[in-house]
Amino acid sequence: MLNPLEILRVATRGTEYEGRLYLVGGYVRDKLLQKPSAADDIDLVLEGDALKLARFLWKRGASNHPPVEFPTFGTAMIHVGSEPQVAQVEMVTARAETYREGSRKPTVTPGTLQTDAERRDFTINTFMENLHSGEITDPTGKGYADLQYRVLRTPLDPVITFNDDPLRMLRACRFSAKLGFEIAPETYSGLIANADRCDAAHGISFERIRDEFTKTLLTGDAPRGLDLMRVTGLLDKFAPELAALYGVTQNRFHRYDVWEHTMVALRNLPPESTLPVRLAVLFHDIGKPLTRTVDEATGDVHFYGHEDIGAEITRTIMGRLRFSVDEIRTVAQMVALHMRYGAYDPAVWTDASIRRLVRTVGEHRRDLFTIARADIAACNTDDFPTADLEGLSERMERLEMEAQITTATSPLDGQEIMARLNLKPGPLLGRIKAMLTDAVVGGELAPDDKEGAERMARRLMDESTA
Repeated sequence: MLNPLEILRVATRGTEYEGRLYLVGGYVRDKLLQKPSAADDIDLVLEGDALKLARFLWKRGASNHPPVEFPTFGTAMIHVGSEPQVAQVEMVTARAETYREGSRKPTVTPGTLQTDAERRDFTINTFMENLHSGEITDPTGKGYADLQYRVLRTPLDPVITFNDDPLRMLRACRFSAKLGFEIAPETYSGLIANADRCDAAHGISFERIRDEFTKTLLTGDAPRGLDLMRVTGLLDKFAPELAALYGVTQNRFHRYDVWEHTMVALRNLPPESTLPVRLAVLFHDIGKPLTRTVDEATGDVHFYGHEDIGAEITRTIMGRLRFSVDEIRTVAQMVALHMRYGAYDPAVWTDASIRRLVRTVGEHRRDLFTIARADIAACNTDDFPTADLEGLSERMERLEMEAQITTATSPLDGQEIMARLNLKPGPLLGRIKAMLTDAVVGGELAPDDKEGAERMARRLMDESTA
């Protein structure tokens, strides 16, 4: 079975396109860095009509669907290959671009391979590999040196590159985190000088910012990228609440301020950690600046209720960045719950209390252990009161297996409660049903004990109406 690149070569060999098609962008960069290339995402550029090429490839059978065309930009997208080797191929007419103030829609004019390279974000992404001959060229003359010395540099003056698309400033932070590259001094200065352009007033949507932000968070060195966003002023433009963590000192159980503690916690996450878990760690102490107090008598620093305030701030930030409702709910819940495991005392916590904890944390049970371990590792002090997380995990798993706590329900459903107690629908009915479920979870009531459930329900109703 031919892979997508071979399909493209075969389909265009002996045609007017042979020798005129060039692979460009991350695929070529990663190949030169001897890193695994994203062969499922291919960019092709040519000095010619990319839309015409896309139609040609579809008629030749190289594409499995008609091209999606963007005539304004001279680009088209097709899918090439079949499972498990399918690539999204974007074809671009070599072009030059100019942007109007306040608009992210460029005026596109036909260009050369040289002008196409110069309009791109960084020199390391401008290499072009001839699809048929395999020859790689460096149109800017700076790409090879920047790869060798591991430097991120804009092809043109940073002011021009970043004015054309301010999102490239966030991309610089992401690539630095992903590749471990330093940002060239003039490019770094350009980030600081143009940081104010990275907001909605300059046509940058929060959705695009969110995507670069989350891609950075998923890199191998997210703290590096996030700290670059902070020191250059970019973070202030879309998440000032995060930037405000810097310099907020903590109590004797913490070696770092809140920002550095958060970065160290991120570094202690397992590499396979999901995006929601990474976001929860990033936001877990976001409520501390607003809850910081100092005991006048002892000088001790406290952050009472920071987890609940943090959950609200998390909802605000994620809502601003247009995360989905489910994503916001999941991350905010984990932020609100992230302190629960650290308070575990095996001499005090009964099986009933642990059953209730299992019920409370629900689907987040295992992820919260990952978050707690990263949080504790970032405290990094000798006298930090470390909870027995392994012991707690074993008890929670055992009790869940024995009692199926997460699926426990009240012995009486809503209709039965209303019939037995002559009760009408309302808040009291909900409280009674929740109390009965909690009693089952705590082992105080058998799942099928309807008579016992009725007695408990009557007691609650009597207490509520007394």
